Amino acid sequence: MSREEEARWADRLIAGDPSAFRELVEAYERKVYGLAFEMTRNHADAEDISQITFMKIHKAIGTLKPGHGLSTWIYQITHNAALDHLRKRSFYPREATTSPAHALPFDEPSDPAPGPERAVEAAYLRGRIDAALATFSERERAVFILRHYHDLKVTEIAQTLGVSLGSVKSYLFRSIQKLQKELDDAEPCLGHGDRT
Repeated sequence: MSREEEARWADRLIAGDPSAFRELVEAYERKVYGLAFEMTRNHADAEDISQITFMKIHKAIGTLKPGHGLSTWIYQITHNAALDHLRKRSFYPREATTSPAHALPFDEPSDPAPGPERAVEAAYLRGRIDAALATFSERERAVFILRHYHDLKVTEIAQTLGVSLGSVKSYLFRSIQKLQKELDDAEPCLGHGDRT
């Protein structure tokens, strides 16, 4: 979606167009769930965070400023809702749960009919990535997820998290180093197969 389209959509939301909010939920439901899931690694938590996020978005529409990136604003609210949820739970679950109804972008196979060996390899790689993500700091994990799973630009991540560009680059560098080490330690041939 172009900036112009986002700006028009934001204008409709600010003007109180009820269909604009329904469209927003439909367009961002999977992305909001995906970010919440990647941060919590738990289906039930991600569902709860998604509901809370859309309630917060609805209440905060009046604070949305024309020209402010709509996607960035939504990711910021989602990220903060997920952080609040994690702080309440006071731990980061290391076991991932899966939800076929909400497959994440990373989980989509590039081959529509992968063979059993490819499926096992992908599951193994995903397990190694999950293990690495569990060792990341809160900020490193958020930066990595927003950059590599949601394709946000460094400037958008900085705005979403409320940190400097230099900080984002530093967190991103450290997270990639940790992921590379985890993959290299797991199996040398997988060390160059990550999405970074």
